[in-house]
Amino acid sequence: MAIVKPFKAVRTTRDKIALVSTKSREIYTPEMLSAKLDFNPYSFLHVINPGYKYHKQDVSGDLRFKLVHNRYLEFKENSIFIQDETPAFYIYQKTTPTNSFCGIISATSVEDYENNVIKKHEGTLQKRELLFENYLKNTGFNAEPVLLTYPDNNTITNIIKKYQETRAEFEFSTTDKDSHLLWIVNQQQDIDVITEAFKEVETLYIADGHHRSTSSCLLAKNLAKENPNHTGKEDYNFFMSYLLPESQLSIYEFNRFIKDLNGYTPDEFLIELDTYFRIENRGQELYKPSKKHHFCMYLNGEFYSLYLRETNYKFTNSLSQLDAEILYQTILKPILGITDIRNDSKIIYSQNKSDNLELKTKVDSGDFKVSFGMLPTSIKELKSIVDNGFLMPPKTTYIEPKLRSALTIYEF
Repeated sequence: MAIVKPFKAVRTTRDKIALVSTKSREIYTPEMLSAKLDFNPYSFLHVINPGYKYHKQDVSGDLRFKLVHNRYLEFKENSIFIQDETPAFYIYQKTTPTNSFCGIISATSVEDYENNVIKKHEGTLQKRELLFENYLKNTGFNAEPVLLTYPDNNTITNIIKKYQETRAEFEFSTTDKDSHLLWIVNQQQDIDVITEAFKEVETLYIADGHHRSTSSCLLAKNLAKENPNHTGKEDYNFFMSYLLPESQLSIYEFNRFIKDLNGYTPDEFLIELDTYFRIENRGQELYKPSKKHHFCMYLNGEFYSLYLRETNYKFTNSLSQLDAEILYQTILKPILGITDIRNDSKIIYSQNKSDNLELKTKVDSGDFKVSFGMLPTSIKELKSIVDNGFLMPPKTTYIEPKLRSALTIYEF
């Protein structure tokens, strides 16, 4: 049973939303960030880059978090941000040139996360968990929801369709040709329908936002200890999430780029691969795998297809069947000597949404010796691995939609 709760979002007005909401801060180059800050006084980037007001871009640590809180208060004092008077769910639709996504922004339960009703598919780094927990505690808000997915549900879908037939509270487009719509669900009857429908959902899966989820749980535990009157109903016992049906989730793969061959020559490396793979030289053909357990490799100016020899590789569980895990267990670890795939400087990752040309260009530049591509992971694979108690290797999935900051803000 999944617990979802309406909340009183802090948000901007209809006329300013296109100016206020932003992509994730990490998306912007320093030049783009400066331009946004210079020419848009309403951008939420002013809140999360608080040093700009004092012509300082290198503010960090607790001082930065304190200044973020102050800039946030200024946005509220200037009525750029206003809190809704009644709790609500928020239906949000994002349409790109190739896809459309529509789900519900709500508060979700820390208790559900701890009880494995909300499940994760990736591990987290303690350093980042503690950093973001400190950020949340000092700022008192979260402006970007965790992306959760659930099995398609007709009751929830019908509620969403009902609101899609009405005028949206927010309706705007961005320069990347995406359109954004947001409806407010504050009628108690509809709130009850959504709440009851999610009680029938056994599991929610984290698609994006693992560190935000874990940090929210750490914060809830610490604030509960500090609160002698803790009841479990306080806002800090929940975190903001965007709940999206599985059928609308888009999953892409990450390519892998390796800086050296661990002492092997290209010919010696190919011989080492022969134990686990049937290898075909594709020359300059821009090869892309067509089925699971097939891989693309670019080495020494040529593409290769690698077909797993299943007689030599034993499938023992759902994780062992994952292509990213196969690549790690057969090539990255035993041959290339990469044991820590999260932190080893010899390997980098790049999401692949289009074709495999990057596999060639990065290696041809001389920065890398070999690159690997594979098919994207399916939602069925993801759920099977998670339900069996495993975590995927890092950079296994690149999942969309990517959400904008400050469409709705959750205070605690």
